Amino acid sequence: MQPPPPPDPASRVVQLDALRGLAILGIAWMNVLIFAMPAQGYYNPMAWGGQSEADMVVWVISFVFVEDKFRTLFAILFGAGCAILLDRGGAHPWRAHYARMGVLFAIGIVHATLLASNDILRAYAMAGLFLPFFVRLSNFALIASSVGLVALHVGAGFSMLGGGLWDWFSGRLGSEAIHFAERNFGADPAAVQYMLEQGREAFGERFSRRLTGLGGQLWTVAGSIPLNLAAIVLGMALWRNRMLAAGWPIYRLQRLAAICALASLPALFWMAWWIADSGFPGAVVAIASLVFSAPFDMLLGVAYAAIAMALFAPDGATCGRLAAVGRLALSNYVLTSMVLSGLYASWGLGLFGEVSRWQAIASIVLPIALILWSSPLWARQFGQGPLERLWRWLAGMVPG
Repeated sequence: MQPPPPPDPASRVVQLDALRGLAILGIAWMNVLIFAMPAQGYYNPMAWGGQSEADMVVWVISFVFVEDKFRTLFAILFGAGCAILLDRGGAHPWRAHYARMGVLFAIGIVHATLLASNDILRAYAMAGLFLPFFVRLSNFALIASSVGLVALHVGAGFSMLGGGLWDWFSGRLGSEAIHFAERNFGADPAAVQYMLEQGREAFGERFSRRLTGLGGQLWTVAGSIPLNLAAIVLGMALWRNRMLAAGWPIYRLQRLAAICALASLPALFWMAWWIADSGFPGAVVAIASLVFSAPFDMLLGVAYAAIAMALFAPDGATCGRLAAVGRLALSNYVLTSMVLSGLYASWGLGLFGEVSRWQAIASIVLPIALILWSSPLWARQFGQGPLERLWRWLAGMVPG
């Protein structure tokens, strides 16, 4: 039996665009928390935004089904996009690739400085610099490399945060590792108050602070390279084996989704229970959210991709609308940040620190409704989004 032909990089896969649009909507779910409340509340409802049963239910849903799953899915799709462009070749494929990564990094810096401090574009651009080491590998080797990179992330994360977990288990609650975890992931009152004041600063103050702290931000972003690169190279494999190219039969997609979901959901539910049963200490929240959950986040992201590719009908209205969102993914990602800044920043409505967790999540209806309405109109009129057009134009200006 002959293997299936490689996907045609010149043909546009509507389901892939729709999946990219779905990832953008999912990212908005967690991004709103960065705009709406102190940073500790992003992971820990006891730090902020956990006042009611509804808030706790939203936290469980977020931890198990959303947090880092859609970011991972977006990185997988970014890897598929890189594979498509590299497979097209051209006179100078690597010059074009590095030009795209450089421009994406610059857009990410501007986005992080003006709007969203948790910008993911910088991380994808930095991880993309390592693709020459992977692009010629077989699909099996790409998947094995992805597994190895996730293991590297888990090992490095445990070496950094495991001390706090050990001190918590041992009852050494006065150790520096415990204090670090409580300041950054727990409910330390002074640390939360500091982040509250920071979140309410004026635009000029925020711009100056983020610009001054750019070097430290990039060191933090660099720490995410192994995990993001794992998703990117996995996306390259899933494109080349035709899963993301709409080349798999439905039963095979359903089987992959079921396997990945069954392998990930019990572990994620257990970790949510462990965090809550422990009383949300910073040491447990940090290592569960950033380290132990990483392999299962990846698996669930793949499950989402597989079930979406099985369910999306390329000529369906829902698929078509999501595909328009996906074709404008970069523009819509930044547009979401603009809308959320307008709601929560001091130069907008100033709602930062004024809403609970469920209220913050509910507010994503606004940016989601806007991009679902505007994307098909823009795509029909102009094809590309404004930032996609800018990205392509600036990358094309880089000398060969």
